[in-house]
Amino acid sequence: MIESKELINYNLVNEKKKKDKKVDIDYISKEAIKDVREFHKGFKEYSVTPLHKLENLAKYCGLKNIFLKDESYRFGLNAFKVLGGSYAIGKYLADKLDVDISEVDFDYLKSLEAKEKLEEITFVTATDGNHGRGVAWAANQLGQRSVVYMPKGSSQIRLENIRKEGAEASIIEGNYDDAVRLSNEMAEKHGWVVVQDTAWEGYEDIPKWIMEGYGTLIDEAMEQLNEEDIEKPSHVFLQAGVGSFAGAVQGYLATEFGDERPVTIIMEPDNANCLYRSSLSGEREIVDGHMPTIMAGLACGEPNTVSYEVLKDYSDGYFSCPDYTAARGMRILASPLKNDPQIVSGESGAVGIGVVTLLMERDEYKELREDLGLNEDSVVLVISTEGDTDPQKYRDIVWDGDCSSV
Repeated sequence: MIESKELINYNLVNEKKKKDKKVDIDYISKEAIKDVREFHKGFKEYSVTPLHKLENLAKYCGLKNIFLKDESYRFGLNAFKVLGGSYAIGKYLADKLDVDISEVDFDYLKSLEAKEKLEEITFVTATDGNHGRGVAWAANQLGQRSVVYMPKGSSQIRLENIRKEGAEASIIEGNYDDAVRLSNEMAEKHGWVVVQDTAWEGYEDIPKWIMEGYGTLIDEAMEQLNEEDIEKPSHVFLQAGVGSFAGAVQGYLATEFGDERPVTIIMEPDNANCLYRSSLSGEREIVDGHMPTIMAGLACGEPNTVSYEVLKDYSDGYFSCPDYTAARGMRILASPLKNDPQIVSGESGAVGIGVVTLLMERDEYKELREDLGLNEDSVVLVISTEGDTDPQKYRDIVWDGDCSSV
């Protein structure tokens, strides 16, 4: 463990691999995700998002290859979050209809027959932008209402994009976790249904469904890697807010590959590094107060209680990253090495590329990359979880050099 003025603070926990694993992860196994993918395929907007090969960046970094899953193409919403929200809402409606979700599709859930059996439901959620837009879109598609609360400092354009999907949306005075608490309070008061990708005691089913929804992403990615004659990546870098996305991917890989799973690193912003802090103490830690970071989608202070257990048992390390890391990743992808694809990746999406390039480029990380086994034989997978969901902020960073220094 290093805690210093270095660019990235980190804690490696490789010994976790040697311990018996107890947490249940079967619900996010490859087998379990089959029904999830079939549900998502029922949307006319569904298509497999690109997996880009960054051959020249990999060569520059001294790696065998780097693959980037580009979620800016997801359902026309510019981010992956809709996968979780849409599946959770679909699962909830199927349960209300007393049928298994594998027995119905999206068209049936939006049909007049289904609506006649369901009273209008209001789904409520807290978001920094992408999750709320996905929930609003799915609720609107299925003929239901949605209410969305956003934390103080949220992007105005992200707010407007949520409203365009039919939601009643507003920015509150508190932080993200305050918005989560408000969503729960309003649900209890008005009989609404919380669709949140974090979990707490007594609220675990829907967060698990959301994690299952995210499984479509990694299942697609593994199929795409197999088409490249790659059984699995050697290293996976996953960004985390509350940890639902990271936990879903980690759980999928752990069920599929067991002790031979890829080395997996969890990345968070310095000012919202609850999982990193938890890895240091061995207990679930909470970050309070204002959490200023350009990585708005990761500005969460309370780990999802369900995904926390998955990450605790299976992850190999935790990185706490300054905003510069994400900004660097955005600029690298926007201005790629010759013959590599140009990729528009937002603040929360590009942190993986920022981290990987810094690890491989800077001398102060020589020991760290050796500990991680990052070398010329490594095949690295990163996920760009969003595109330019705030176009003005994207230009500020990529065009004008915002966050250009440590």
